[in-house]
Amino acid sequence: MTGVQTCALPILKIAFQMDPIGDVNINADSSFRLAEEAQARGHALFYYTPDHLAYQEGRITARGHDLTVQRVQGDHATLGPEREVDLADFDVVWLRQDPPFDMHYITSTHLLDRLKETTLVVNDPFWVRNYPEKLLVLDFPQLTPPTTIARDLNTIKAFKAKHKDVILKPLYGNGGAGVFRLDANDRNLGSLHELFSGFSREPLIVQKFLPAVSKGDKRVILVDGEPVGAINRVPAEGETRSNMHVGGRPEKVGLTERDLEICAAIGPLLREKGQIFVGIDVIGDYLTEINVTSPTGIQELERFDGTNIAGKIWEAIERKRA
Repeated sequence: MTGVQTCALPILKIAFQMDPIGDVNINADSSFRLAEEAQARGHALFYYTPDHLAYQEGRITARGHDLTVQRVQGDHATLGPEREVDLADFDVVWLRQDPPFDMHYITSTHLLDRLKETTLVVNDPFWVRNYPEKLLVLDFPQLTPPTTIARDLNTIKAFKAKHKDVILKPLYGNGGAGVFRLDANDRNLGSLHELFSGFSREPLIVQKFLPAVSKGDKRVILVDGEPVGAINRVPAEGETRSNMHVGGRPEKVGLTERDLEICAAIGPLLREKGQIFVGIDVIGDYLTEINVTSPTGIQELERFDGTNIAGKIWEAIERKRA
């Protein structure tokens, strides 16, 4: 499924800012798949973790390792000696660490944004910072379920009284962590509000529950604003959450007319703002999230469709660096 190197293809210097590569599942991790495809296309790889990104007297630097990868779990990454690099010397830097979208994450986007004159950062860090996944959807109210974002308990109570059955979750969470369904008979809203308020000053997001989630939460992959395929994530028995981190089961699925309508509405904005690799979540007819911070789903989609999605992403990047 890897791409084929051609003589016309320029060799790019690629840096991956990501979580520790030794811990990744090579059969599921999208960052590994992107590195594997880049290597197959002849590009040179460098790897570092976000803790090793720095600003030094006008330069944006990173301490990390030259990287080669192979599809052998446990022996999937070979690292060169640690060295410090100036990221302005690279053609592409991938912003690929997982959320939480906290001040550590936000600071890394500020630093990487300083490379914009020399280096293509994917996805564009300015707009990653300004488009957190649960907030960007607010630009498309005609596509989304009824939603409230608030810290005030009375506001949340009023929304629940109106819609009865709701989903409550942290605004900047990920992977299904902290997601609760509160149906019409539930009495736990006050306690959950206390719980979240005890460790976070962030607002909560509340959405009307969509019964269609029992049939799956569709992850649609867009490359440079164009849909390239989708997988369906079906919740485990007794679960509301469909995230694969918590036992959701991926299934092959096609794109519906509604999916294409949603993509046509959001695609031009994503392309304009440099969001090359994006995963959106669709439940039934509704858009629920636009994931620009380290989206996933490449490998599952490739297995179902037999399409080289990583190759399509690199083609988009290579066009921008040509």
